[in-house]
Amino acid sequence: MSTEREEDTVAVKVENNIAWVSFNRPEKRNCMSPKLNRQMMRVLDDLEFRDDVSVLVLTGEGTAWSAGMDLKEYFRETEAQGLGGTRQAQRESYGWWRRLRWYQKATIAMVNGWCFGGGYGPLFACDLAFAAEDAQFGLSEINWGILPGGGAAKVVADLMPLRKAMYHAMMGENIDGRTAVEWGLINEAVPAEQLKARVTEVANVLLQKNLVALKATKDAVRRVKEMTYDNAEDYLVRAQEAANSFDAHGRKEGIKQFIDDKTYKPGLGAYDKSKQGK
Repeated sequence: MSTEREEDTVAVKVENNIAWVSFNRPEKRNCMSPKLNRQMMRVLDDLEFRDDVSVLVLTGEGTAWSAGMDLKEYFRETEAQGLGGTRQAQRESYGWWRRLRWYQKATIAMVNGWCFGGGYGPLFACDLAFAAEDAQFGLSEINWGILPGGGAAKVVADLMPLRKAMYHAMMGENIDGRTAVEWGLINEAVPAEQLKARVTEVANVLLQKNLVALKATKDAVRRVKEMTYDNAEDYLVRAQEAANSFDAHGRKEGIKQFIDDKTYKPGLGAYDKSKQGK
């Protein structure tokens, strides 16, 4: 059984309204363990409604983003506890991934190195994903005799064309960041030394957006993906009405600055939030 302290498995730094959250088991290539999974839920709880946090970036310490599940701690040690231990470990991991998928703040995966297996759960949960060009992505489960579970098969089926998803899951071969972009797994790959700067640039753009609208938008994209067009149309009408009820001033301010003040153009950037409510 690992002797590491639970609170040490995740590192957090908040700077300029961006929360930099890092898997902090570099000696294990940031494999996710029951301790890390429990700590991630605490971290998400703490950051979600903080006024000084508008964007969350998820990354990894050292040379990996996350090499997936810790085979010794997550599988062998929990399975030794019987079905109850296995189910608890599953709830703890899937629970924070689910929480991250519907998080209140915008989220970015910054994949600085290895991203394997179970790491696809939080990768998919983040709204946007950027990686180093030489980062390695892989579903190695087939190589040691199991299927890519924990949502990993769903992730590749949702994000990749069918033939790419099949090849990726069945062959057990790694792909680099550039290929991950081509196959639809991530948004963009850049040289490793430029990765943090590029993610910071994207985060700073998100910081300028209306936060209520941003939350409604990211939820809408995930929801409507599995709806018929007619159902999606109806859902989006209701979602817009709900967002307006929370933030009517924001919507009105944006329209005012465009139509009346003529101080900005929606196609070229966000309205000035600092004037909202004045």
